[in-house]
Amino acid sequence: MALREIRLLGDDVLREPAAPVESFDEDLRALAEDMWETMYHADGIGLAAPQIGISKRLIVVHPRRSDERAEQEEYEPLALVNPRVVESSGQTDKEIEGCLSIPGMEEYVERPLDVRVEAQDLDGSPLELKAEGLLGRALQHEIDHLDGVLFIDHLSPLKRRLLMKRWRKALAER
Repeated sequence: MALREIRLLGDDVLREPAAPVESFDEDLRALAEDMWETMYHADGIGLAAPQIGISKRLIVVHPRRSDERAEQEEYEPLALVNPRVVESSGQTDKEIEGCLSIPGMEEYVERPLDVRVEAQDLDGSPLELKAEGLLGRALQHEIDHLDGVLFIDHLSPLKRRLLMKRWRKALAER
């Protein structure tokens, strides 16, 4: 396992649709292991392959909360290959989101409350899961990455401009 560099907003790979995974081999499993290690090291709850510069449709998620807002939801770590949202509820919810590719920036994002996702596991076997709450939000966020969409794309133009201004200031202070 190895830590990978997380690509930041402005890197072209974050805006490109990722290629489908076709080979389910040891290299794919090693990539998922590297992604989990990188995600945990960065204290994230999800990571998409494009965020480490790999244009493949692979995500890892492990939603967990250690704060007072915790709904005491416990999830197993997941690696999903070629995931896609196939159904979402008409009901939505607004929650704070951040992104490892835009560190330090958070904003409220409205998303469907629950989703149904179809994917494959690391061996290529099909799987389907229904998710709500933090897991549903994390899956939607990471699947967006596979399509070149960032959480800031879900913001109003004004909120996005304000966030981008804060982002440029944070970069200049690095």
